[in-house]
Amino acid sequence: MSSIEITTDRVHDVLDDDGSGADEYRVLVDRLWPRGITKERLAHDDWDKDVAPSSDLRTSFHDDDLDFQEFSGRYRHELDDSDAPQALLDRARDAGAHRIVLLFSAKDTEHNHAQVLQDALQDLVR
Repeated sequence: MSSIEITTDRVHDVLDDDGSGADEYRVLVDRLWPRGITKERLAHDDWDKDVAPSSDLRTSFHDDDLDFQEFSGRYRHELDDSDAPQALLDRARDAGAHRIVLLFSAKDTEHNHAQVLQDALQDLVR
């Protein structure tokens, strides 16, 4: 099975980018569509709500009930118990992608669910 690179990008940093990478699969990994962004302005191949944190977990993290470490552990557990991460990899491979770009809308580019998802997907491709 061919290797696949997994990266992240903040939605607001790639608006109006045509996403023209032929071997790239761009997927929005937020449960909610980013506020103020039209679907036409975001070049994406997929919107995968199934790999996003559960609504309860997302709310607890955004309400500061959980620190990032606790959130990460719980989210990773959700991912490990789900077929959604593997399904995402399979769709990207079926599309001929050698690179998956996980698009997220969080302002914090270092402490967000896309970082945890990236690690989980990388573990699956190893």
